[in-house]
Amino acid sequence: MSATPFARGEETAAVEPLSLPDRIRDEEELDRLLSQPSPATLSALKKLDSDLVILGVSGKMGPTLARMAVRALDELNSSHCVYGVARFSQPHTRDRLEGWGVQTLVCDLLDRAELSALPDSSNVICMIGQKFGAMGNQHMTWAINTYLPALVCERYLHARIVAFSTGNVYPLAPVVAGGSLESDPLAPVGEYAMSCLGRERIFAYFSRVHGLRCAIMRLNYAVEMRYGVLVDIARKIKAEQPIALDMGAANVIWQGDANAQALALFDHCASPPFVLNVSGPETISVRRVADMLGELLDRKPHFSGEEAPTALLNNAAKAQQIFGYPRVSLRQMLQWIAEWVQSDGATLDKPTHFETRDGKF
Repeated sequence: MSATPFARGEETAAVEPLSLPDRIRDEEELDRLLSQPSPATLSALKKLDSDLVILGVSGKMGPTLARMAVRALDELNSSHCVYGVARFSQPHTRDRLEGWGVQTLVCDLLDRAELSALPDSSNVICMIGQKFGAMGNQHMTWAINTYLPALVCERYLHARIVAFSTGNVYPLAPVVAGGSLESDPLAPVGEYAMSCLGRERIFAYFSRVHGLRCAIMRLNYAVEMRYGVLVDIARKIKAEQPIALDMGAANVIWQGDANAQALALFDHCASPPFVLNVSGPETISVRRVADMLGELLDRKPHFSGEEAPTALLNNAAKAQQIFGYPRVSLRQMLQWIAEWVQSDGATLDKPTHFETRDGKF
């Protein structure tokens, strides 16, 4: 593996930069930064012909994505609103969304009657999915990741749907190859990954047979201050816990950039589906990034295991060709995260388990 933190990257056209602070002081400032629309987001949402419906809005990415949509529509003086749909098992998430101008709707999406009662829309983002807890609860994982998308496709057959997926649908790939391309064969490892491929196949069926316009977004891995691969590594360094090197490389992208690309994908919904890898341009070395975070935290990282020649990686060159280089660089993320973790900033306490190689989550 390369001795530099970046094993691969490509020159791309620049996008309009964010106004980046030297440090992120609190969660409110963080959420504002994560929800700042990009030019591509504004361009896509300017063409909306209906209200926007976000299914599964209460997850890790959903709240700031919904807020970004609201901010974009406000900036565009649009009359359309944003509906955020979820079960909302944590009421504070719903309150936060409502405070940002998102119209929230409580719904058990597996209930056909409740799903059919949702507002009509020509523009839908499907973020629903289950990953952790899949082992021992496989029936629910398959229901949420594969059966539920079929219900969504039936309900919103004439809409444009941006569907979240994952790089887990790819096999482990040689690190030196730079990650899987959208055109590469799919070979998911484990039931979670297989159910995610099932989700993609459902969208492809409705798209090819019934003309559903959709875009499938294969994401590896969104990062912000409260969770993500880099946060996992930084917290282990601070706690002087060993960092497993079994999965010695990874891809990451600032969550705000992932949000922006997801919303901009409305411009690319098609039949058959448009498929896009979404991540940062680098293949990062876990060991090298840990060393960099260790310097920032003034702690020496400890490691266990050795790097395998393969890892779960996707190549996001196509996304960078379309949207340009992410607005927040890897080095900036490392600096922010180190300071956040050093000062005991809030976390979601939800490890990514990125080091898992057998697909058992």
